[in-house]
Amino acid sequence: MRAWLSADDQAKVARALGLFEESVAVEALEERIELTRPTRMTPLMFEYELMRRATRDRKRIVLPEGEEERVLRAADILLKRGAVELVLLGDETLVRRRISALALDLGGVEIIDPAHSARLQDYAERLYQLRKHRGVTPERALDMMRERNYFGTMMVHEGEVDGMVSGAVTTTAHTIRPAFEFIRTQPGVSIASSVLFMCLRDRVLVYADCAVVPEPDASELADIAISSAGTAQMFGIEPRIAMLSYSTGESGAGAEVERVRQATALVRERRPDLLVEGPIQYDAAVDAAVARTKIPDSEVAGRATVLVFPDLNSGNNAYKAVQRSAGAVVVGPVLQGLNKPVNDLSRGASVGDIVKTVAITAVQAQVQAQQQASSQAAGQAREQGA
Repeated sequence: MRAWLSADDQAKVARALGLFEESVAVEALEERIELTRPTRMTPLMFEYELMRRATRDRKRIVLPEGEEERVLRAADILLKRGAVELVLLGDETLVRRRISALALDLGGVEIIDPAHSARLQDYAERLYQLRKHRGVTPERALDMMRERNYFGTMMVHEGEVDGMVSGAVTTTAHTIRPAFEFIRTQPGVSIASSVLFMCLRDRVLVYADCAVVPEPDASELADIAISSAGTAQMFGIEPRIAMLSYSTGESGAGAEVERVRQATALVRERRPDLLVEGPIQYDAAVDAAVARTKIPDSEVAGRATVLVFPDLNSGNNAYKAVQRSAGAVVVGPVLQGLNKPVNDLSRGASVGDIVKTVAITAVQAQVQAQQQASSQAAGQAREQGA
C-alpha cells in the first residue's frame, strides 16, 4: 500500500487525524505554540473545533439510513476520527454486504434491524402510551415502530443513544415528525426550529429558520432568534442577531415589517443580554459599507452572524441562492429547541456534510448532558439549603 496521503483520500486523512488526536497531547502542544486566533469564525476553524469537541466526550448516535452508501462512508470517517460511537439501522445482511463491497472498516458499529429487534414490542407499547390520546392504537404503534426513523427516535427518547441523524434519502418531514410527536421541546421553548451553518469563504453565518416553521408569528420569530443565538454560541460563533425584512429601521411600513419589529422588541425584552437589530435588510446586516449608510449606530449592522428570516419561503430560497451562487458549504438543517438532539440531512448531502452533522449532533448531546447535570446539582443544592 502506498504510504502517501492525497487530499481526496478521505479515509486515509481521517485515519491520520484520528491517530494524531489519539496519540498527541494537542492542547499542551497549542499552549507551547504562539497562536494568533482571528475573532471571526472561519469554515476551517468551525470544522476543526467541531470534530475536536466531539472526540472529547464521545456520544452514541443512531443513523437510520444504514444501507445508504454516503452514510456508510461517513460512518467510516467518523470512527477513524474517534468522534462518536454509532448504531446503524437496516437489514443486517444487506448492511454488512454493502460495508464489504465498499471496503470500509466498520467493525465497531452495532447494526439493528427494527423489524426483527428485541426492542420492537417494548418500543411499540411505549409509543402507544405516548400517543394514544391522539388516536394511535397498539397495532398502529407497532406498524409505526417498524419505520426506522420512528425506531431511531425512540432509541433517543429512551436514552439508548444520545442523538439521531437522518434524511439522506428521506424527507425532512419523515425525519422530524417523530421527534415533534414524542421528544417534544425543551422547557421554556414554545417552538422547535432549525438553523443552517453557512460556511462561506472567510466566515460562518447562521441562517434561521430555513426548514421547519412556515410562517412564524412575532412571538415564534423571537423564540427562533433566541434559540438560534444559543446554537451559534454553542459552536463558538458570537451571536449578533439580524431580524431580516425588506425594510431597514423605520424606513418602511406594512404588516410584515411590523411583525419583524415586534419580534425584535420581544427578543430585547426576553434576552436583554443579546445583540439584536431589526427590521434590517440583508445587505445592511452583513456589509459594513452599507451598514454605515443605512444604520450607522448599530452594534449588529454590517457584523451580523445570526440571520433570522421572516418566513420559511424567504429563508429557504435565500440559503439555496447563496449556496449555489457563492459556493457556500451548508451544514444542516440543525434542529434546535428539542429535549434531545435529532437532526435532518439534505437529500443532496455529501459524505462531508453527514460527518459534520453527526459531529454537531454529538456536541448538542454533550451540551444538553452538561445542562442537565448542572440543573440536577442546583436542585440538590436547593433541597440541602431548605
